[in-house]
Amino acid sequence: MKTKLGILGLILFFGHISAQKVIASDSIVRRQMNAVRTDKSIKIDGVIDEEVWATASIADKFIEFQPANGKPESENQKSVVKVLYDNTGIYIAATLYDNEPDKIARQLTERDVINNDDFFGVFINGYNDKQQSYEFIVTAAGVQFDAKATNDNGEDDTWNGIWYSAVKITDKGWNVEMKIPYFELRFPKDNVQKWGVNFFRNIQRERKKLAWNHIDNTKGSFTLYDGILNGIENVKTPTRLSFTPYFSTYVNNFDGKTEMNVNGGMDLKYGINDAFTFDMTLVPDFGQANFDNSILNLTPFEQQFSEQRSFFMEGTELFSKGDMFYSRRVGGEPSIYPTIDENETLTEYPGKVKLFNAFKISGRTKKGLGIGIFNGVTEKMDATIQNNETGETRKETVEPWTNYNVLVFDQRFGGNSSITLVNTSTMRMGNFRDANATGLLWNIANKKNTYNYYGNIKGSWVKDDGTTFGARGSAGIGKFSGNHRFEVNANLVDKNWDINDLGFSTLTNYGNHNAWYGYRILQPKGNLNNMYLNFNLNYYHRLEPFLNQKLVFNHNNSFTNKKFQSFGGGVEFTPYGEKDIYEPRTFGRYLNVPGYFDSWLFFESDSRKKLQYNVSIDYYAYDQKGRNQVIPSLYLRYRASDKLNLIWKFNPVFSNNEVGFAGRNADQIYMGRRQRNTYENSVTGQYTFNNKMALSLAFRHYFSDVTYKQFYSLNNDGSLNENTAYNPNLAGTYNSWNVDLRYSWWFAPGSQLTLLYRNATSNYLEVSRMRFKNNFNELFDAPMINNLSLRVTYFLDYNRVKNWF
Repeated sequence: MKTKLGILGLILFFGHISAQKVIASDSIVRRQMNAVRTDKSIKIDGVIDEEVWATASIADKFIEFQPANGKPESENQKSVVKVLYDNTGIYIAATLYDNEPDKIARQLTERDVINNDDFFGVFINGYNDKQQSYEFIVTAAGVQFDAKATNDNGEDDTWNGIWYSAVKITDKGWNVEMKIPYFELRFPKDNVQKWGVNFFRNIQRERKKLAWNHIDNTKGSFTLYDGILNGIENVKTPTRLSFTPYFSTYVNNFDGKTEMNVNGGMDLKYGINDAFTFDMTLVPDFGQANFDNSILNLTPFEQQFSEQRSFFMEGTELFSKGDMFYSRRVGGEPSIYPTIDENETLTEYPGKVKLFNAFKISGRTKKGLGIGIFNGVTEKMDATIQNNETGETRKETVEPWTNYNVLVFDQRFGGNSSITLVNTSTMRMGNFRDANATGLLWNIANKKNTYNYYGNIKGSWVKDDGTTFGARGSAGIGKFSGNHRFEVNANLVDKNWDINDLGFSTLTNYGNHNAWYGYRILQPKGNLNNMYLNFNLNYYHRLEPFLNQKLVFNHNNSFTNKKFQSFGGGVEFTPYGEKDIYEPRTFGRYLNVPGYFDSWLFFESDSRKKLQYNVSIDYYAYDQKGRNQVIPSLYLRYRASDKLNLIWKFNPVFSNNEVGFAGRNADQIYMGRRQRNTYENSVTGQYTFNNKMALSLAFRHYFSDVTYKQFYSLNNDGSLNENTAYNPNLAGTYNSWNVDLRYSWWFAPGSQLTLLYRNATSNYLEVSRMRFKNNFNELFDAPMINNLSLRVTYFLDYNRVKNWF
């Protein structure tokens, strides 16, 4: 439906009742519709046959936003949506016409995975502030996907809600029915509700995306383009209280020893009011979290791992503000290593700290103030040390009882702007290190949502033999609308910045100044559906003492043609080389790195095909004879049927004559010239029985070896002198192997049974350039972990349990 700005009114269509309105707000057209109250029972079965649906107003006349921005839906693929509500939740029925129903894509996947599928979805924003929505999607195969969508973090699919849906394929297309309980939504406690809402449809065979309220892809984010849902009045929302008890049992075999254990615990969720929720995990069990993809890390910095534990993954959008909270610190590795005398041996050292309990409170007030509170407590952990002469053992605490806290205040305003205050603290019992960090963040957009002004000021305090204060800050401006876009920003981080007790930080003592220009075609033109051209200029310098580090120019581009094949590439170079202030591992020193010219190409085939392949090649050529890096990659995905999907990834890296840290003593810092080859293979496969049951296989083998060819002493001016006297054996080969075979069954809403078998091993050998066969023999001679586990979780809603009695 095409409308002009400023039109307000009721448009009636022959043959049905419609309460669609169109209003203009900040130059964005917002359609409106009314929800109708019902006291009739509605069966969620995909058959829209209850009489009450005939009384509902409709939302129709969807508008395409990809690839053709602004094109009305075709007559053969109309979409009609109706909304009802009662005191327990809202009901949505969608009739999605399709003149070729046999071509509707409906690949079966696990929950929260969308692959080669048609789908229908709804975005709901109970505060109507255009900044955060709950997203509920169901595919034509009946698979549910849900997420939280925010302007700051995009789509967060780690959130899992409890809602109900069903689909039905018909000779005219397909139908969807949903029920979304109020306890999964957040909205102010008003007698009359006014929600932001939008409905989406994807037609996979044409890669066509449509929305009820038009999304203009030339500016802003999806959440800015909500329509308005009126009509929900005087609802008596039920008590938001749920329990998810779990039972798990494990059988572990390692190095000839077999152990069995049984665990039990519970997650609790309580709605303090309609806006705020209390989440708590009691006696947590994370035994079925995925393996970390460990690597041979030769950099000066620790490897960062993604979160695998569901409690820390769900509902954390407030806590991720400002990148100051790294949840893997809670229940991670001990903070210290024990002191050992010459005649002692460390016999037991805990790899992980045990989490005692954790809770979080989060929500947002009617005036847009978001509040987040997180608290976690970890237990005391001891290492065991044995005296080699007497045989006696002693304990030494490597992590005391520790309390972790995060506090966030996030004020939204103006449709797409916010100011945020974040504080994190780590308090350890006894004479151990404590830490605190605070950040003030802002992101201000103009009324037309074409420009934004952003920045932050942060401070860190570490108390460990005195108090050390560190700081960082940034500021920038950007244009994020239209074909021509740009961004300019500056970042400063002092030498004492340290949030690693509860956050994650690496680079310090630097200034970084960036300029970016982008040109894009967002409408189909000629043989292309879209085109993105980006140009970046980055300048880095050391703060104390001042030192020019490097100037980097980057250009990258990508194109998608009418066959939905994507391709592109880019170049990057440092015309003056780099003064690397981190590789020497010593404050005030640096290593001269020659300039490089990097170029890359990629191609991605049409994902709608049974066989999809993605290939890329990245080549670094340094201004130094014989020094280069080659990074090819290959991705193959074969969809054998709508139930069976197989993926193979191969990611090798070949680094020739790179120079890196080799060691140091009181007088010298040593660098080594080395050859490094890395191969990473992964295979994943999944057979999905139905939309609630699947069998999955995940395999990964990572192999990296490094050979040192020559050693040098590092001079104060960053240059190197050959040093033949320093010649340690630093050659090494690292292998990591893991296999996960998992059966998963969602046997009831929010309730899951998971049977998991794992096989894993790893080794590090002080040799390199081994023959492939010999390397595997050494790997499989190492002790292997064999683990079989069963975990059952069951969702209990207080209101349903209450009715049992």
